[in-house]
Amino acid sequence: MDRIAGSLYGLAFGDALGKPTEFLGVTEIDARFGPTGPSDLDGDPALVTDDTQMALAVAWALHGVDRYTAEALEPRLRERFVAWARSPENNRAPGMTCLRAVGGLAEGLPWVDATVTGSKGCGANMRVTPVGLVPGLDLDVLAGVSQLQAAMTHGHPTALVASELTAYATRLLVDGLALADVPAALLRRCAERRTVYLEDWLGTLWEVPGATTSADFIARGWDECAAALETLVAALGEPDDGEDACLATGAAWIAEEALATGLYCALRHADDPVAAVVRAARTSGDSDSIAALAGAFVGAAHGLAAWPQDWVARIEYADQLAALTSGV
Repeated sequence: MDRIAGSLYGLAFGDALGKPTEFLGVTEIDARFGPTGPSDLDGDPALVTDDTQMALAVAWALHGVDRYTAEALEPRLRERFVAWARSPENNRAPGMTCLRAVGGLAEGLPWVDATVTGSKGCGANMRVTPVGLVPGLDLDVLAGVSQLQAAMTHGHPTALVASELTAYATRLLVDGLALADVPAALLRRCAERRTVYLEDWLGTLWEVPGATTSADFIARGWDECAAALETLVAALGEPDDGEDACLATGAAWIAEEALATGLYCALRHADDPVAAVVRAARTSGDSDSIAALAGAFVGAAHGLAAWPQDWVARIEYADQLAALTSGV
């Protein structure tokens, strides 16, 4: 489907656009790129960050799989994550949580021992888009796969829930839901799933200091994501000042803010995918992750044809993106 390709390519486009702005303030971005931020991909190929690299790792782990179970997918995800960590191309300022957790996976530790249980950094939900792009995937399975791939590195309940919501939003958009209707749909899911702990996928992950029950453990994640989505809804109710999206919904270094701020940029420019990723790249927070998520969302809504065709040819890993989205 064109929307599947639009989303996966959109993630990479946003990531590449936000790569040079990630550690800059808006004043610095404007001084370097002008008052509207970077408006075109730089270079041929246009380089991406670890966000796209790890999204590709998840996509390849899912590619051709015949059983969507934790037992079938965990070794595939482990293999791809370790290969990413060991690759000489893993030189794009990867997050310490991912490096630490994948180091444990490489040593053969069970993932529940390797994961960083206190981390809800956005490194899990910036790579989860491919789960939402699997055609016809049962929504309960989508939830399990999304949370498992997150849990292998980021064991905090909010990282798990934000990953599920990111994949769910992508799925809804590919299936034709309007961007404007996504926040309400995600809030409904927060209410419906608040105490649902996916034991078949997560095992004993919930047994961390301070946790009383598995339901209480996961409810924290749903509550924190719901609060971020409520902030998003309130921000969208105000006039758009055209400025730093992080001031509206958060800097996005943490999972629930990455989801909210990526959606904020997508919704503020729902009819213009390029404007959405440009807006996301011109931010003071985790710009590449914000733009990657915004690109995935607007790409799922509009399809590949909405992106500049020279971007399709110039993006790094174009061969992998094409292979993963051909014939779907």
